[in-house]
Amino acid sequence: MTAWTDTAHLARNRRLGAGKAIAWTVGVGIWLLPLLWIDLTTYLVLTVAGITMGMLLFLTASGLTLIFGLMDVLNLAHGAFFAWGAYAGFSVLNTLNRLGWVESATVSQSLVSLALVLLSALLVGALLGLILERIIIRGVYGNHLKQILITMGASLIMAELIRILWGPNDEVTMVPAALAGSWDIFDVIVNKFRGMAIIIGLGVYIVIQLVLKKTKLGIIVRAGVENREVVQSMGYNIHRIFTGVFAAGAALAAVGGAMWSIFKEQIHPAMGEENLIFALIIVIIGGMGSVTGSFLGAIMVGLAFNYVAFLVPKLALGVNIIIMAVILLIRPTGLFGQD
Repeated sequence: MTAWTDTAHLARNRRLGAGKAIAWTVGVGIWLLPLLWIDLTTYLVLTVAGITMGMLLFLTASGLTLIFGLMDVLNLAHGAFFAWGAYAGFSVLNTLNRLGWVESATVSQSLVSLALVLLSALLVGALLGLILERIIIRGVYGNHLKQILITMGASLIMAELIRILWGPNDEVTMVPAALAGSWDIFDVIVNKFRGMAIIIGLGVYIVIQLVLKKTKLGIIVRAGVENREVVQSMGYNIHRIFTGVFAAGAALAAVGGAMWSIFKEQIHPAMGEENLIFALIIVIIGGMGSVTGSFLGAIMVGLAFNYVAFLVPKLALGVNIIIMAVILLIRPTGLFGQD
């Protein structure tokens, strides 16, 4: 038994090593090749923008990898959580602006405003995730076809509710005053909000890793993915735990939507569907259930999109599909996915 376990661990470590090698090779290629066609100053500006975009996409993709990778649920309503988070943040910003806490805010007021926006998106996303899991998802666990159909329908309904509550037109999202504008660092223009987005993205990644690997709850969740019956036999309510995981994934998507709306300074009802494509690409590149894979995949996608959008705008989305296809040809389970 010990020999078999050692062999399994060795094989797993080899797979992870292969994933890391591919990640480094592809990542370094994406990062350095644009230097052949772009001057250094422009390259650095695009790199900061790409990392920022990657961090924001990670917020959405991390929620999807929890739901899709850990719970084996094909949730096509994930983009709707993203959009609801964006509109919740938009409403909070408008309310705070009447109090002078946005367009004419001090540094402390700007930070508090951003915190309130993210908290509102978190609560809205978690509540919607809780409702959707209990009413719709719980009855279709294990049936991917029903999951696709029922979550697609839920996504359409949630998007239509946005049009009813906030209207069908595009809206401009305000940026808290202290986070607007840019820094000029050796001729490299760095947007202040992008710096904040990078910090928040890194923070979310660290927190998720700590919860999954260092807490009792994380151990139970990972064990429940492997064998629900054993976890239930130990006295844990796996259904309640999985409801919490689904709500957490939806909350992360909503936070991603709120951050994205400030980053782009605009929102519209169909924005969730557009970002769902990016999230799916990232999760597939990183490997189902791997938060680290999604983190690295998001940075790859963000960098590649920005570099190619500058050089050949029409290929910006296509290049990430090509990267995904190449990685799947080399490693079908993704960079850090389980075989």
